[in-house]
Amino acid sequence: MAVGTPIGSSEQMTGTGIIGDGGRGRRPAAASIVLIAIATGLACFSASAARAADCGSSPEPGLDWSECSKNNIMLDGSNLKGANLAGADLSVTGLPNSDLDGAHLGKANLMRAWFTGSTMKKADFARVQAYRSGFSKVVADGASFASAELQRANFAGAQLTGADFQKAELGRANFDKAVLTGINFTLANLSRANLGGTTIEGPINFDRAFMFLTNVEGLDLSNAVGLQQPQIDLACGDDKTKLPKALKKPTGWPCGAD
Repeated sequence: MAVGTPIGSSEQMTGTGIIGDGGRGRRPAAASIVLIAIATGLACFSASAARAADCGSSPEPGLDWSECSKNNIMLDGSNLKGANLAGADLSVTGLPNSDLDGAHLGKANLMRAWFTGSTMKKADFARVQAYRSGFSKVVADGASFASAELQRANFAGAQLTGADFQKAELGRANFDKAVLTGINFTLANLSRANLGGTTIEGPINFDRAFMFLTNVEGLDLSNAVGLQQPQIDLACGDDKTKLPKALKKPTGWPCGAD
């Protein structure tokens, strides 16, 4: 016992020496530990409450709807610029004529959702589930659809300059009259996809893309990157299709009705 320390003092009662010596070299007082635990619990509760409130909030730029359930509702004309919708359930939800520029939708469920006429420049759609979703007439320059599930998705009339579809599943997807300049289709599955009638003004990357019965009728692919003869042999073109100089048009073009 320290000389001059009265029995029953604060130092003896806590057994820590916090009071009277500044706590040098000793553990925090028991009371302090309890206060820290309470503060931590309150902070966690506040964070959970804020997250729940976000899911019920109205659309606005930069909001956080990550992992929220927003399926089967109509959100026409919403401003979700820069919003976080990662992992959200937006299946069968309508977001036509909306602003999704810079929004994050990675791993979201977009099955049968539609975005007709929306702008989504540099938006992140990586790994979304978007079977039969509608992207007609969207402006998605620089957007990422890497590793996305986009079977039978409709991109008719979409502006997709510089968009990334690397490793995307695009079986039977429709790109009729879309702008595909600078698109990256590396390792994408384009089986039976319709690229006919698209606008391509510059390089487009088909490196190791699967092109079984892919419609490339009338396309100018002379500047295409990564395009190989086996891919062309599987695809469906016609006399108006232009290929890189090293490639030849198959004798089976045009393909029969599928």
